Amino acid sequence: MSNNKKQEENLRILVTGSTGFIGSRIVKRLLAERKYTIRCMTRDPAYVYDLFGITGNIVEVVKADASNYSDLVKALTGVDVAFYLIHSMEGSSKQWKDFSKRDRIAAENFAKAATLTGTKKIIYLSGLIDPDQKDLSAHMRSRSEVGEILRTSTADVTIFHAAVILGQGGGSFQMLQYLVERLPIMICPRWVLTKSQPISVDDVVTYLIDSIEIKETSNRDFDIGGPEILSYLDMMKRYSNILNKSLNVIIIPFLTPRLSSYWIDLITPVKASLARPLIDSLKHQAIVREDEIKKLIPIRLKTFDESVKTAMKEQSKKTKIIKKQKTSETLNRKILIFSLIMLSIIGSTYYILDSRNDIYSAGWIFLSILWYILIFFALYFVKCEARLGSMLAGIVGWITLIFWLIDNIYIVYNDSIISSSPNMYMTIRNFIGAIIAGLVIATSHNLFHKIRLLGK
Repeated sequence: MSNNKKQEENLRILVTGSTGFIGSRIVKRLLAERKYTIRCMTRDPAYVYDLFGITGNIVEVVKADASNYSDLVKALTGVDVAFYLIHSMEGSSKQWKDFSKRDRIAAENFAKAATLTGTKKIIYLSGLIDPDQKDLSAHMRSRSEVGEILRTSTADVTIFHAAVILGQGGGSFQMLQYLVERLPIMICPRWVLTKSQPISVDDVVTYLIDSIEIKETSNRDFDIGGPEILSYLDMMKRYSNILNKSLNVIIIPFLTPRLSSYWIDLITPVKASLARPLIDSLKHQAIVREDEIKKLIPIRLKTFDESVKTAMKEQSKKTKIIKKQKTSETLNRKILIFSLIMLSIIGSTYYILDSRNDIYSAGWIFLSILWYILIFFALYFVKCEARLGSMLAGIVGWITLIFWLIDNIYIVYNDSIISSSPNMYMTIRNFIGAIIAGLVIATSHNLFHKIRLLGK
């Protein structure tokens, strides 16, 4: 008995994706338990040490790329149990369709390397799929294919199938969080009505780690889910209730996954290349069909509300840590807000300094109102830290810059294109306004490319 216990404690555990959403939590939990020898696989070893606040003698860190077979052989040599947490959904929006090919190559390399090195067990986190579901999304097909490829190795393979995982850093949860927190009115496609069984990230990690030593989990698949069955719309409503925030939802049936992903990209820091595969998978019902895992690993599962509150506390702690890292983004946001306000103040002088009667016509007044509405929405979304705000600000900036420079073109051609020539005060005002509009364009462009999830 004591020999078995000693062997278990001497197990070497490889965590792939060790700095990711699930992998980082597994490493932290294993570090706290101090039970195994831990090896972290990453493409950036320095980041591992910074993330966990560790030195080289506490964990083994190996630099490896899953697309490189020899790297994986090096990473798996001497390993008893490996957590396979490699997904390739991110990248540029033009390359998002390639993720399934990258996943396939990584899985094939890993299976061959595990066989060569004699790895005893592989634990893989996949998506929750209804076996009877037809026309699966590319994302879910890829998840399923990876599991089948891993089974071609000589290692025992344990596969957990989970739907929406609730926790800071998870793509599905980040979409939920930012949409509810930032939008007073939400335009949603039909997929928000699809039922799923969301589970806390802490419970997922518990299942994964506890399965290391439970032999009955070897070479088996398990569905894992929380205690409640909810649609994404239900989750948004429950989250808004926790925030004491009203939620207004308009469901549009023709909003495609592609359009939805672009909307997510503009409202949240989640990239369209990541959002689209996630949205594709959310179209399918994801409910636990068998709960055999509860007998092997009996734990009290967190409710949706408990999971969200835990994630909110984690976000609060993380916000304090990363404040210094976001100095550049914060400064750009402040400059953009200031320049938009200045732009609106300068624009109002049309009705103070301008002596032309044209500005009181219905057309001019309508365009002025539309211009101020655009500025209002730009300010609102910039304050909410959404990329949509930067995009609207850029549009306003370019329109204003072009309009005011054209209004002053009479200086060169002795004739005005827009209307009669402005007076001297308006001419000076147009040049000052053009400078501010230029500042809006520069800062909005800068901010648009800065607003992303940290570490993504």
